[in-house]
Amino acid sequence: MLRPYTYLDKDKRNDILANGDKRDYYEVLGVNRNASDTEIKKAYRRLAIQFHPDKNPGDKAAEDKFKELSEAYEVLSDPQKRAQYDQFGHAGLGAGGFSSGGFGGSPFGDIFGDIFGDIFGGSRQRGRGKRGDDLQYNLEISFEEAAFGMETTIDVPYAKRCDTCGGNGAKPGTEPKTCPTCRGAGQVRFQQGFFSVSKTCSQCQGEGRVVEHPCSTCRGTGSVRDTKTLSVKVPPGVETGNRLKLTGEGGQGTKGGSNGDLYVLLSVRDHSLFTREGNDVVCEVPISFAQAALGCDIEIPTLEGPVKMKIPEGTQSGRIFRLRGKGIPVLQGYGRGDQLAVIRVETPVNLNKRQRELLDEFARISGEEVHPLRKGFFDKVMDIIS
Repeated sequence: MLRPYTYLDKDKRNDILANGDKRDYYEVLGVNRNASDTEIKKAYRRLAIQFHPDKNPGDKAAEDKFKELSEAYEVLSDPQKRAQYDQFGHAGLGAGGFSSGGFGGSPFGDIFGDIFGDIFGGSRQRGRGKRGDDLQYNLEISFEEAAFGMETTIDVPYAKRCDTCGGNGAKPGTEPKTCPTCRGAGQVRFQQGFFSVSKTCSQCQGEGRVVEHPCSTCRGTGSVRDTKTLSVKVPPGVETGNRLKLTGEGGQGTKGGSNGDLYVLLSVRDHSLFTREGNDVVCEVPISFAQAALGCDIEIPTLEGPVKMKIPEGTQSGRIFRLRGKGIPVLQGYGRGDQLAVIRVETPVNLNKRQRELLDEFARISGEEVHPLRKGFFDKVMDIIS
């Protein structure tokens, strides 16, 4: 008879006896046993934010869940402890496996800085260089400039360091004072449950200094608006929506931080004759009824000037002639597209008496065989209605 239970091996039984009903650490964080360090960190960070006591004041269950998450993360984020846990379970970690003696020397330093930044909107350290903002400049170019490339200059407004105050925002002859609220730290510390939390100082915005006598030129900001002229090289083959990146030409960084980048967003003007399909150029070419019927040699426009093209007799409206290599160069590649010349046969209008007489005569003597498309169409109509 089958027993409604299974036997536990010795290590598993001792683990349960030593740790009661303690849950599996991987289960606590909701990850697989082969999860990477990054996956473990992401899972803990997401859950710790959700169950943090400061987001759930007075919720004992949330506080217990947060402690359980923290215990699991301390073990699984440490390669040595994780190896011991994988081999021996909770029993391999001593009495419980969670060190509650603070965060010094543990892997919590970085991740808790991230978490508290999300919860309280704080900054983890003062004085760190801040990267400048990325900027965008809208540049309109012609169809030909997009096809063959071009080089131009643009005037870009930007914020530069104030020469009057040297960028510190204080009136010449004065200096910024140490912030009385954070005493220059840029952050204020306060107790949240059993954690000591840092938050960006609201008076100095993390600068650690306050300007009592602002500079009259920059009004205490440390920067002024200016314009710089930049050279922009547009490569052949671009189209509307393409962006060019000018590294370091964006907003100015602060406290030694790098400048942002400038992105030039391209917009290509419509052309009066050409449209673009991929790397091909399409041009509609109107010809007369007589030219289409008798054939002729005509000049058609291309991006590089007019070229001669032979129109064979009997050409129908809508026929496409391909001019190899007369299209758009491949962007950052080799070769070019083609030009597609789409024939449009014009029906004559405003006929004089003599023209009407000639067309009437032509209609009488032409016969149906010279109109294969029309004949084929009416043959199909008769098949349908008969």
